[in-house]
Amino acid sequence: MMNRELSSTKPYMVRAIHEWCVDNELTPHLLVVVNAQTKVPKAFVKNGEIVLNLSDSATKDLHIDNDVIVFSARFGGVSQSLYIPMDAVQGIFARENGQGMFFELHDIHSTKLLSAEQIGIDENGLNEDTKRDSKVESGKKRPSLTIVK
Repeated sequence: MMNRELSSTKPYMVRAIHEWCVDNELTPHLLVVVNAQTKVPKAFVKNGEIVLNLSDSATKDLHIDNDVIVFSARFGGVSQSLYIPMDAVQGIFARENGQGMFFELHDIHSTKLLSAEQIGIDENGLNEDTKRDSKVESGKKRPSLTIVK
């Protein structure tokens, strides 16, 4: 057998979690760290990150290949084309229950998972910006992120 570099498992995991969400009637969301190669609406970027809804009703022409995720979506009523390199994907999860998978970004071939605490998300599935920006009804329990192993 030849010694060759194996492709990253990350795009396969992203596609699998996306499919799992769709099969279970959950809403897949993508956590993206915005870098120079990422094409997303800058007005919706907070602290260098953006969370994108990848449901069929929110996207048009969604394509997830081994190197990039591309699709069109409407932001403020205006259709925009998005381009997300796979190395900018920090995680994919279901909005309703927070279950999903998170990745280290330092090594594109890495499949080591990060805990919610390591990426700054609390037990309620909120980071500091989300806490400030959201208006959570009192007494209503928010979903929390869980790492799927």
